[in-house]
Amino acid sequence: MRIATWNVNSLRSRIDRVEAFVQRHDVDVLALQETKAREDQLPLMGLQGLGYDVVVAGTNQWNGVAIVSRVGIEDVQVGFDGMPQWGDPSVGESRAIAATCGGVRVWSLYVPNGRKPDDPHYVYKLDWLARLREAAREWLATDTALVGDWNICPTDDDVFDAKQFQKSTHVTPPERAAFQGFLDDGYVEVTRPHAAGYTYWDYYRQRFERDRGLKIDFALCSPSLASRVTGALIDRDERDPAQGTGSPSDHAPVVVDLV
Repeated sequence: MRIATWNVNSLRSRIDRVEAFVQRHDVDVLALQETKAREDQLPLMGLQGLGYDVVVAGTNQWNGVAIVSRVGIEDVQVGFDGMPQWGDPSVGESRAIAATCGGVRVWSLYVPNGRKPDDPHYVYKLDWLARLREAAREWLATDTALVGDWNICPTDDDVFDAKQFQKSTHVTPPERAAFQGFLDDGYVEVTRPHAAGYTYWDYYRQRFERDRGLKIDFALCSPSLASRVTGALIDRDERDPAQGTGSPSDHAPVVVDLV
């Protein structure tokens, strides 16, 4: 089985790229983040014509997650128990969706950005991760994949210049501790042994061309599922403005292979 995750930064804008990607890589399950639309606004007929089922959680032009599968979609769940809300009035954002696909429980996750360490959104991010961790402990005994945009660089090697980020989100000790907590509980980050390099490059100042990126997209697998992983890759070409049709997302897809 081949599972991929991709912060597509608007599915409507990049549906052609998504359709080409799943065919080129022969993807069985694709978790998408930042789809930025309601389900009724998304052009899904092309994916469906390729044999994929699609489930979506999206309420407006912000956030949004989806799962695309050609090996079945069962037991769909939007959000997790205890997931924090955001805003005034507070609402549950479209940041998590799960489905069982080919016997694997796949969660597409779009972790809050945090904005700045002194911003209320940073507190929301840490709370969101803590609540996810509490819920995820219950899934460790099954074949579970927590995949998506984590908005955390777990180590200094995951950021192009750690000194530039000393006062920024994504690298603070509480964020890194939150990520490490999932590993302490037993989840395994399965991309790092196989796929080197960054997964995100800002559009600003030719960051991609200069390879000044961040590694923030990961696949954390339960122990039983991690034992089935045979490889992983980062499709850097999907971030290259010179490749494909239309403008690229600022993230590259991450692909994981399972037996």
